[in-house]
Amino acid sequence: MRITRRVFLKISGTVLAASGIGISIKPVATYAKTLKIRYAKETTTTCPYCSVGCGIIVSTAEGKVINTEGDPNSPINAGALCSKGSSLYQMNVNVNRLDKPLYRAPYATEWKEVSWEWALDKMAKNVKKSRDSSFLATNAEGQTVNRTEGIASVGSAALDNEECFLYQKFLRGLGLVYIEHQARI
Repeated sequence: MRITRRVFLKISGTVLAASGIGISIKPVATYAKTLKIRYAKETTTTCPYCSVGCGIIVSTAEGKVINTEGDPNSPINAGALCSKGSSLYQMNVNVNRLDKPLYRAPYATEWKEVSWEWALDKMAKNVKKSRDSSFLATNAEGQTVNRTEGIASVGSAALDNEECFLYQKFLRGLGLVYIEHQARI
């Protein structure tokens, strides 16, 4: 007798039924715990890692991230996540994550902790200094160009369309012409 898959399944089913070992359809008591995200606030966001833009659901309780998972309603990833997206929870809940800005002065060997206000002021001053030193009001032909060639920007894949629009407006307002995006590199 030739054993095919179909014959094997028929024989196996018959043996199981005859031996009394089968699948019971009686209700089974469950001992599941209450989910930790039961009363959590769910917020949808975009994964910040690559240029795909997978949808993520972030669950928060009492102002703290307690869970992250793929968004099944996202047309991009339909709830599936890569290994980086799956580990997104660790981006926020990690004892090794820096939560204060550090500054290392030119030629210094040590980093020092600074306040957010100081760090933002320092960045703004550096942008202004670079823009002022490289700003061109007119080109060689005398045409008005109002641009700076001393600053460039590489955008992030984690920005949505509205954020990209505002970011572009800000950069063009500064006079930047070298604007690139991560997805094109």
